Amino acid sequence: MGGIVTIYTDGACKGNPGPGGWGAVLIWKSKVKEISGGSKATTNNRMELTAAIRALETLKRKVPVELYSDSSYLVKGMNEWLNNWIRRGWKRAGGEIENLDLWQKLNEVNERLHVKWIWVRGHAGNRYNERADQLAVEAVPNLK
Repeated sequence: MGGIVTIYTDGACKGNPGPGGWGAVLIWKSKVKEISGGSKATTNNRMELTAAIRALETLKRKVPVELYSDSSYLVKGMNEWLNNWIRRGWKRAGGEIENLDLWQKLNEVNERLHVKWIWVRGHAGNRYNERADQLAVEAVPNLK
């Protein structure tokens, strides 16, 4: 398996907290795979993290990945905050880390891959970002 895997992820929530969904588009060479899911009681940030985790978990080999998200929470967390949290014993300067279980899982998955975390402006016409958003939104009503 050669080449870079490109992933677009997004999360959605009806109410915050409330029912939520997540979606991801994975692109490798000319293949496109879409995945999505949801939760009856969650937050938008949990869905953003879950989308990234689920997408990265689909990769069975260590490959270079470019993961695009319109969530500054996710991208800043991975690029700026994570190393400090780990150094402090999974604490942040102000105390507890919200969504700690998901950050720890995301760190586990991230460690076995070569992920470049890239922020992309949401709702700006990026085809795959828009599709990830659509998948996340469509996953929310399927929870009845």
